[in-house]
Amino acid sequence: MAHSSTIHESLTAVFQVRRFPDAITAGHSPSQPVDPNSSPRSAGRHTELAVLLWQRAMDPQTGTWSLPGGRLRDDEDLDVSARRQLAEKVDVRELWHLEQLSVFSDPHRVPGPRRIASAYLGLVPMTADPQLPADTRWHPVSALPNMSFDHGTVVHHARTRLAAKLSYTNIAFALAPARFTMSTLRDIYCAALGYDVDTTNLQRVLSRRKVITPTGATAAPGRAGGRPAAVYRFSDNTIRVTDEFAALRPPT
Repeated sequence: MAHSSTIHESLTAVFQVRRFPDAITAGHSPSQPVDPNSSPRSAGRHTELAVLLWQRAMDPQTGTWSLPGGRLRDDEDLDVSARRQLAEKVDVRELWHLEQLSVFSDPHRVPGPRRIASAYLGLVPMTADPQLPADTRWHPVSALPNMSFDHGTVVHHARTRLAAKLSYTNIAFALAPARFTMSTLRDIYCAALGYDVDTTNLQRVLSRRKVITPTGATAAPGRAGGRPAAVYRFSDNTIRVTDEFAALRPPT
C-alpha cells in the first residue's frame, strides 16, 4: 500500500524507580515515589523500575497503554518535541536525562497513515512526583499491561539501553536523589538492572571510577539502630563514560 503522507512522531520511555505493592496486577499498579531513607522492602511494598504510560480512550486499540508522545511540529527538532510532549501531556518536567533511542519505521507499525517514530529514553529522579493526568500511570516494567502498537518493544529497547549504560557510564545520577546512602543506590541499580548487586562491590567500583563522592554527612539511624550510614552524591550531573569496557553482570 502506497502512503500519500508520512507522520513523524516522538515517543519517550520515561523510567523512574518507585515503590510498588508486593501483589501487582498488570494495569492496576498504584505506586508512590521512593523515600530515599526508607527500607527497600517495607509495609508490603518493594522497589522496581517503572515506566510512564497513558491509556488510550479512542480507536485504534482503545484501552491499551501507550508511551507519551505525539507529532513533530514543523518548527521544532526531535529533542524539543519529546520534552514538549512530556511537559504538556503528562506534566513531566523534572527530566534529568534524555537521549534518542532508535527509529521505528515499519510501514505497518500503526494502522492508517504511515507513522515513523523517533523513540527516546528519559530518566526521572526517584524523589520526583509529577502530577499525572487521570489516564496516566506508572507501571512496573516487569508487569507491563496490554501495550499499544509497538510500544512494548520500545520499552524493552529502552530498558536494555539503560542496563547497558549503567555498566560503563554514570547514568544512575538521573535516577537517584541528590544525596543518598549506598543501600539506596544499590536499590536503584537492582531495580534498573533487574537483578541483585552487591553493595560493597558497587561502592568500590563507583568510588574507583570517581562516579560518587562522600558528602561527609551520615543518615539518621534506622529503627534497628546501628552505625549511621555515610551519605554520598554523584560527582557529575551530566552523563560521561567511566569505563568503556566495563559490564555489570548478574550473580552466578
